[in-house]
Amino acid sequence: MTERSTDNPDVLELLPRLEAGDAGVRRIALIELADLEDPEALPWLTDALLVDSADEVRAEAARLLEAWEQPEVIQALCAALADSAEAVRLAAAQSLSELKSQEAGQLILPWAAHADAFVRASALRALRELRLEDAAQPALQALQDPDAAVRREAVGILGWLKHEPALPALALLAEREPDTEVRRAAIGALGLARDGTVLPALFAALNDHAWQVREEAATTLGKVGHAQAGPALVEALGDSFWQVRLRAARSLGRLRHAAALEALVALLGHGIANLRKEAALALGELGQAGALPALQAAEADSDPEVRKAVRIALAQLRGVA
Repeated sequence: MTERSTDNPDVLELLPRLEAGDAGVRRIALIELADLEDPEALPWLTDALLVDSADEVRAEAARLLEAWEQPEVIQALCAALADSAEAVRLAAAQSLSELKSQEAGQLILPWAAHADAFVRASALRALRELRLEDAAQPALQALQDPDAAVRREAVGILGWLKHEPALPALALLAEREPDTEVRRAAIGALGLARDGTVLPALFAALNDHAWQVREEAATTLGKVGHAQAGPALVEALGDSFWQVRLRAARSLGRLRHAAALEALVALLGHGIANLRKEAALALGELGQAGALPALQAAEADSDPEVRKAVRIALAQLRGVA
């Protein structure tokens, strides 16, 4: 148990209810205690998280501790990741993910090697947005973790860190990973590449059996920005899922791939308005006068968002002219 000491009369007034036999009374008292925003109240909150007999009280304590970054709070939340109750584990994981300081990350790092997969995944999730360089090596190791959720969080860390040494491992994961969400995450993380070494993995992903992975590959090819991705993206404009076509159109616009003109013009007649809109915007970015007749005809499109995209594209083309 944490050492407890306070002179705050508001805290002292709550003590009898914090120790009441009724779990509901204890939970409400904890909420009132947290509302005081007094650091002297933390020992009661961390103790409730770690030793209270009621799942609902421990879960409430985990939620209430999300605003604090004291070392004892972080350690208590990490320990709660292995709680017997799922509600407590999930609340602790969420509170840890709200942390903002790299000092907190140093305390979380050891938990990324915990025996329990949920603890490992939650620790990595908490580390992701802290952009802690020391998390890169544990994340690289976690790419081989037997649990898909752990591998997915590891990919997230490496992507947020823009950790270029991880690119070969991420490319391999993109091609061989059995879990769809991990493959998709790996494909997205390849967007940090500055050369064409990841293109084979991205081209392969355009033929993935999961449309979500193909969609991510089409998006990432636009971010990587290599002109040689153009032909593969033009082919992706014929994908059976419109979501993939939309991302391919967007990337072709970013690449200004001139050979995409005819295929993008054809999409202006597609039945899905979002796809027509993206095709129009891409044609504007291409900057080719050959798109003018089709865009002028599309000014009468039935969807206002498409018409707006067409006006933007026409303004771009007239600016080029």
